[in-house]
Amino acid sequence: MGASRDSDFSEYFAARVQRFRRVAFAFCGDWHAAEDLVQAMFVQLYRRWRRVRPDTADAYARRILLNLFLAGRRKSGREYVTAVVPETESPPGRDTPLRLDVERALSGLTPRQRAMVVLRFLEDLPVAEVASLLGIAEGTVKSQTARGVEALRAALPFPTSEER
Repeated sequence: MGASRDSDFSEYFAARVQRFRRVAFAFCGDWHAAEDLVQAMFVQLYRRWRRVRPDTADAYARRILLNLFLAGRRKSGREYVTAVVPETESPPGRDTPLRLDVERALSGLTPRQRAMVVLRFLEDLPVAEVASLLGIAEGTVKSQTARGVEALRAALPFPTSEER
């Protein structure tokens, strides 16, 4: 019984780890912090793996990741935008100017706004599911997401016709 549990979890981990790393990075904007978040998420998920239904495993893992991210933001305080981008490690071939601008623009959002934008547009979750994950009203998700997207539009350069 224990071997099957471990095997199921190992398969789930292998299939989902990269996806959750991308989401965690989108939440926090730092590859090292994202790795720590994902590692903590999988540790918590493994502890509860016997009670997790396969059809809800992704939603449960996402909730753990979101809670860890928001709890970490409350402990460490607000992020500050600086004139100089700190050294961050990113996957090879991923450092395009627009990508760096998006990462910088995301860092200007509040942690909850950033989480909403990431969950809505990176994870493509419906408003109702984001509201449920955050424990807030759907209207709040809609208004805060709209404000977050507007802030991103204001922070990002408008692409010229040659860049499209």
